[in-house]
Amino acid sequence: MSDTNGPRALLKSIRVWLIVFVVCLVLSGATAFPLVTELRLLDSALTGWASPVADLLPGLAEWIHRVRDGVEATDREAPYVLYGTDWLAFAHLVIAVAFYGVYRDPVRNVWVVEFGMIACVGIIPLALICGPIRGIPFWWSVIDMSFGVIGILPLLHVRRMIKRLEAAPAAAPRVAPAA
Repeated sequence: MSDTNGPRALLKSIRVWLIVFVVCLVLSGATAFPLVTELRLLDSALTGWASPVADLLPGLAEWIHRVRDGVEATDREAPYVLYGTDWLAFAHLVIAVAFYGVYRDPVRNVWVVEFGMIACVGIIPLALICGPIRGIPFWWSVIDMSFGVIGILPLLHVRRMIKRLEAAPAAAPRVAPAA
């Protein structure tokens, strides 16, 4: 008879949540590479098939158009500046790799989850301080902050599960780390 709340089930659940989190982290990072193309497509969509969205949120459409113009000008005049977004993407990928340690041995590497939680919290002051300095509209900073709020939720859940796994009775069979 298997215990659905036992260490093996807990480990499986931890790993599923980690995979989802890592996939989201990789996707959000990977989108920083083709920034010029993405902004062209988004701006084009807001004047085309997604024009009802632009009609409903004209400030959004204006902002996307302004950002597209700025990124295109930067790409044309100083493409090396966009190298910063390449580093942003790379950082997301490197952080995602760090979560492999948690996947292998959650109890030993819970610190990586806690590091991720600290990073999620850090998004909020970054957006509130740097957003106004860079002329970012407040509503866009709110969108940026939402990544921290949304990101911390699965990490909190994973941390709780890891703490439960750590506290599992010694008599329970220990789960071997993944290869």
